[in-house]
Amino acid sequence: MATAKLAIVGAGPSAFYVASRLLSLVPVSDPFRVHLFDRSWAPHGLVRYGVAPDHPEVKNCTHKFDAAALDPRFRFFGNVNVGNTSLSSPSHALNLPLASLLRNYTHLVFATGCPLPILHPDIPPSSYCVPALSLVHWYTRHPSQPPPPPLDKISHLTLIGNGNVSLDIARILLTSPSVLQKYDVPEDVLDGLSRSTVKHVSIIGRRGPLQAAFTNKELRELMTLPEASMVPVDSSLLVPPQGTALSRQQRRTLELLQRGSQRPPGTAQKSWSLEFHRSPTSLSSSSSPSLTDMAQLTLAHTRVDSATGRAVLTGETSTLSTSMVVTSLGFHADPESALFDPSSKHLSSCGNRLYSSSGTAIPNMYASGWAAYGSKGVLASTMMDAYAVADTILSDITPGSEVQTTVASKDRSAQDLSGLVLNPQAHPESPPEEIMQGIKDGIVTQYQDWKAVDEEEIRRGERLGKERERMEWEDAKAFLTSCQR
Repeated sequence: MATAKLAIVGAGPSAFYVASRLLSLVPVSDPFRVHLFDRSWAPHGLVRYGVAPDHPEVKNCTHKFDAAALDPRFRFFGNVNVGNTSLSSPSHALNLPLASLLRNYTHLVFATGCPLPILHPDIPPSSYCVPALSLVHWYTRHPSQPPPPPLDKISHLTLIGNGNVSLDIARILLTSPSVLQKYDVPEDVLDGLSRSTVKHVSIIGRRGPLQAAFTNKELRELMTLPEASMVPVDSSLLVPPQGTALSRQQRRTLELLQRGSQRPPGTAQKSWSLEFHRSPTSLSSSSSPSLTDMAQLTLAHTRVDSATGRAVLTGETSTLSTSMVVTSLGFHADPESALFDPSSKHLSSCGNRLYSSSGTAIPNMYASGWAAYGSKGVLASTMMDAYAVADTILSDITPGSEVQTTVASKDRSAQDLSGLVLNPQAHPESPPEEIMQGIKDGIVTQYQDWKAVDEEEIRRGERLGKERERMEWEDAKAFLTSCQR
């Protein structure tokens, strides 16, 4: 085969699954290279910075990623922001123009995920309202370094959205730090949780139990918390409409909700509730609020339209007093990307390939994971999608295959392709010059750097009797510098 040099922007699960499959299918003797770039200094994306710390089993996929990284045809470059600088990029990251990748690679995959939260149109961020991503990034020590939530000044927290991220946050807040301390939870986070005065967590969903976004596994975990009880759900909501054919998951959800939590209502110091058929419309506070004041969250009542399955307003409203609102409504791709599709909130792609604004498939450019189809699915579906992307790439680089998009039609201008033209004569080995300089300057990390930090984090954790103690960038940079002396 001709020389193929693939750049993958992003180093989360989707990126690693694409790389792993290609490296397993392309003969070692073929001229093939894979380089991963990530805005974070550490690899693995959501596996490191999105998985709840008390779910360590979800992180087992990193063993497969480590195996792929051992291949001599693979390289990882962390702390590199490709393209436009966005709100999701750490300030200490090296900014690499997309043009540098176009000059240096023959093929390009965007596996950049959906790094930005979808905000509620009626409840903008404020001192009383933050996106769920801020809390998740706080307890996973994300390089974006969000401020810690004022847990020592609030008693009631309200989550908007009832997906697994909401249930993760509720579980972390309602679990004793003495239970969490053995997991991958930074010491300063444990300290913040130990000073928390949160007594109740409300979880708001605009539809009913049958349409809830959480999984039964997550629901069951909340229900078995030893220090928190669930406020019973209105029994009328647990009776399905006549003639409704329930799936196995829906039947199990209703059974769990009917049974309730292990701790009976009112027997624990902390509590939580699932508020169905409610849609926030406004959040108001006093003219000179303080963190100890309660804000008023206005909720419109809804019902599920039997024909469309959508939530529709009933005309009724109610008000909920709360110390803080956390919106957990999903995520979207970076709108600064030249390939962002406003209608879908992810990159413009179809059939694993990227498309320009004129609807033209861009030669040798692909999208994988959440960047391609939005923030949905689990690791298993991400892997299958990534494998399909890898197979598409393989068909494009294999001699004799029918390649549909390798060569652009002569009548299409560079503008039609958004100026995104890769270099078929790219150097077979070297990364961009900016990357080489970034490595010399100690800004860009490589996989061997990560493995050294990984081992050190585990060592530091063992001394504290826990899974690991995470480093921030400055700490990791100082550690790597000391290793080189």
